[in-house]
Amino acid sequence: MLIGYARTSTLEQEAGLAAQVRDLKALGCEKIVTEQTSAVGPRPQLDEVLEFMRAGDVFTVTKIDRLARSVLHLSAIVDQLKAKGVELRIVGAGIDTTTPSGKLMLNVLGSVAEFERDMMLERQREGIAKAKAEGRYKGRAPTARAKADEVRELAATGISMGDIAKRLGIGKGSVHRILKAAGAAPEAA
Repeated sequence: MLIGYARTSTLEQEAGLAAQVRDLKALGCEKIVTEQTSAVGPRPQLDEVLEFMRAGDVFTVTKIDRLARSVLHLSAIVDQLKAKGVELRIVGAGIDTTTPSGKLMLNVLGSVAEFERDMMLERQREGIAKAKAEGRYKGRAPTARAKADEVRELAATGISMGDIAKRLGIGKGSVHRILKAAGAAPEAA
C-alpha cells in the first residue's frame, strides 16, 4: 500500500497542506494522513500511521522537512520503518530507501535540512535582538486575545471553532486556546 503523510506547522497553512495532499494523490497514495502541528510538538497522526503500516507498504512524503525535525528524529523514523519492512520515499528529493544511494542521500539531505533550520532560527533570533535593541520590536499584535469576548460569545451560541475563526479572521488554534483558558470544553470542528 502506498501511504502518504502531509504536515504543516500551523492551522493557517491550508494551501501548503492542500498542495501536499494533491501531490500525494497524484502519486497514487491509497491512504493519506494529514496533520497540522509543529514539528517539535506531539504528532499523533504520524505516530498512528507509523503504527498502522505493514511490511511491503511504501511511506511517502513530499519533502523531508514535513517528516522529521532533525537527523536523529529522521533516523529514528527510518529505523522504525525498516523494522516493519516499510520503504520510505521522499518525492521532492528523489529519495528511495530501497537503494544504497537513496540511503546515503537521505542522511545527507537530513543533515542539510537540520542545518538550514538551525541557521534560519539563528537569523531570526539575531533579527529580533537587533530590532529590540533599536526599539522597533514590539512582538506580534495580540489580535486573537483582543477578540476573546467575541470568541466566547459565539462559542456559547454553539458555533464551531472553525466557523468562529473564519468569522473573526483568526486562527482555529487561537479560538481553541481562548475557549480552553475560559474553561469551556471546545468541540473539535
